[in-house]
Amino acid sequence: MSRGDEALRQGAAWLDLDGRGRIVARGRDRARLLHAITSNEVKKMVPGDSCYAFLLNPQGRIQADLQLLCLADHFLIDTEPELREKVHQLIRRYIIADQVELEDVTERIASVGVEGPAAPSLHLPLGEYTTATFTVTGQPGYRIYCAAEAKPELVRQLEGAGAVAASAADARLVRMENGKPRYGEDIRDTSLPQETQQMHAVSFNKGCYLGQEIVERIRALGQVHKKLERFELEGSEPPAPGTKVKIEGGEAEVTSAVFSPHLGKVIALGYVRR
Repeated sequence: MSRGDEALRQGAAWLDLDGRGRIVARGRDRARLLHAITSNEVKKMVPGDSCYAFLLNPQGRIQADLQLLCLADHFLIDTEPELREKVHQLIRRYIIADQVELEDVTERIASVGVEGPAAPSLHLPLGEYTTATFTVTGQPGYRIYCAAEAKPELVRQLEGAGAVAASAADARLVRMENGKPRYGEDIRDTSLPQETQQMHAVSFNKGCYLGQEIVERIRALGQVHKKLERFELEGSEPPAPGTKVKIEGGEAEVTSAVFSPHLGKVIALGYVRR
């Protein structure tokens, strides 16, 4: 096991998240627009609040997921690297008469994750930083945003406080051990919210939004035919995405898998038919 994944499990690690997309939404109608096109409650957010949300199409399928941070005069939208352009275009498509300006700040604003059981008690460096309670791995922790030029000093201070550098592979391993799905691997553009079991991304009290009719219909029916779950497989060879495997109670289609030296078995995420 690497020092990075050990730190994520037992201590505190820092993650370079500059590959993720960062988009700022400004303008007086920003909350109204984001409320109308995302699955979570946005209008009631106040500066410092954050949430996880889906962008659905009218058929209720998840076109993207995003993390939203409310600040005094704008929202910061944090996306998976490959969703950076797509999210920008999806939001822009729905700006009609709204006073909303979008700006991609990925190159200008750096992003560092601090994750692991000791992360919340790690002494936060001093400086002009913005924080949010987002994590990649599902471990306790937070995300720090700062000007790109301030990042080396931020990392130096984090390492001085005891945080260990963890790689993307370390983060993926711990994320999957925690059963936390990722858009593009486990959550697809054909997935319905209830299939993913990530219902913290959905508000059932917010009123009308894009794709809501389908989400409400599924809730009324009370079921979907498959659900995204974490399961363990014997052996050391992770099956390829799309592989069908038999697990207790049904058949599963693997979406992602990794061998965990820590657990001595393969951890997989996939859609289980019941």
